[in-house]
Amino acid sequence: MKKNQLTVSSKVKDFDKSLLSVVKQAVQITLDQASVNENYSISILISDDEKIRELNKTYRGIDKTTDVLSFSSGDQFPDSKTIYLGDVVISYPTALRQSVKHEHPVSHEMALLSVHGVLHLLGYDHATIEEEKKMWRLQETILSSMDYLDQ
Repeated sequence: MKKNQLTVSSKVKDFDKSLLSVVKQAVQITLDQASVNENYSISILISDDEKIRELNKTYRGIDKTTDVLSFSSGDQFPDSKTIYLGDVVISYPTALRQSVKHEHPVSHEMALLSVHGVLHLLGYDHATIEEEKKMWRLQETILSSMDYLDQ
């Protein structure tokens, strides 16, 4: 039997806490669709633009705000069969702006960013056209299963 851990936290004052369930559901469906069978642990941080810009500059050398960052681990906890997949950081203000731009609810944007971040933890990327097609196809499948078709 799988024993999975998902920690979702927010450091943003105006974060809509009802979105936590959307994030959790998106992560679980992503892991199910990607056929992750191991015990896992993931940490999701809902952040502001300032913090994600700082992280983006420090770890990617890009001094600008982004919507989501993923930090893969893949380490196994000592004395456990649980694999720490890593951390996903989502900028809530950016998610809000993008939801307005794309004319869909912020819940859709948070689901999209959660799925996208977890797929990166699982090794998916979009550095080449082929990788992008594969990742986007799976992302669409996951979002469709959540009834978020207008991603």
